[in-house]
Amino acid sequence: MAPCRRFGEALGMEILLGGVVGSTAYGLAHAGSDVDRMGMFAVPTEQLFGLHRPKESLVTTSPDRTLHEAGKALRLMLSSNPTASELLWLESYETAAPLGQELIGLRRSLHSARAVRNAYLGYADQQFRKLQGHRPEQRAKGAKHARHLVRLLRQAEQLHTTGELTLRLPDPDAVRRLGEAIAEQPERARPLLARAEAALDRPGVLPEAPDTAAADAWLRRVRRAFYR
Repeated sequence: MAPCRRFGEALGMEILLGGVVGSTAYGLAHAGSDVDRMGMFAVPTEQLFGLHRPKESLVTTSPDRTLHEAGKALRLMLSSNPTASELLWLESYETAAPLGQELIGLRRSLHSARAVRNAYLGYADQQFRKLQGHRPEQRAKGAKHARHLVRLLRQAEQLHTTGELTLRLPDPDAVRRLGEAIAEQPERARPLLARAEAALDRPGVLPEAPDTAAADAWLRRVRRAFYR
């Protein structure tokens, strides 16, 4: 049984989608890398009616695992949160219930031009500011932030221009080298940030707003399915 599904059943929830995300999905993992898992779960609908609602997110370390309740996960995806959105674009899944597969089918309609710009460029800028604050002895951590910055900018441009998202990098070794170079001199990231901003200023294929009607209809199907 898949790890996320086993964990979910132990807590009385059903996993709708679950899989390996992070550096493994990007093709950047090395021998010592953690294996990060993410999932989306549903709870019995009646639990949402009471005074004490179930937790919307469950996070564990050793193993590294993040699970979001379906409603919260969907809200994050509608804001094009880069981390939550990964779950809809994996190459393969450890768990994919029928309702989870339905949401994968809607993934192109959940992104919007403004949300992608705000979320992806915002996250990339966070990585840049972290880089600027690093001391020389923190170069390894800086290289990791730099790799995330490069990845986020690429993903933003791809979503903006194609409406698609490919998690696995075609050139992970080149991204590692670039990350090392940026960690050594963070200012090297400025042209990459400027290029991505310029690309996202040009017309793209994403709509101005996500299809919230389709998203709402899917969430209502989830609530009906788990009303007992």
